[in-house]
Amino acid sequence: MSINDWKSRLGTVYSTNPDFEYTSETTEEQETLAPGKQRLRVALDRRNRGGKQVTLVADFVGTNDDLKKLCKLLKQKCGVGGTAKEGEIIIQGDFRDKIVQILTEAGYKARKI
Repeated sequence: MSINDWKSRLGTVYSTNPDFEYTSETTEEQETLAPGKQRLRVALDRRNRGGKQVTLVADFVGTNDDLKKLCKLLKQKCGVGGTAKEGEIIIQGDFRDKIVQILTEAGYKARKI
């Protein structure tokens, strides 16, 4: 952590102790499994999205960086927008068949739900 990293300490109470060292809780990310060991679920979701359809890719085991790389690959191949958050990839539109095909070509075990 840099010395002037004040945004990560928002909500911290002031301490008068001269020996105080600020420590943050860091969670260790899981190591990314090989594509052949990943079992991804591809599903269509319409709930709480204003009637819009999105394709969800769930059960990815790995770091956030690898999740974002996979999301970027899927967005480029499908030609649509999307995001990766909370361990899921959200792709705009109904692209279940195409995403399953892309993932199996990349070596992942993917199934459509």
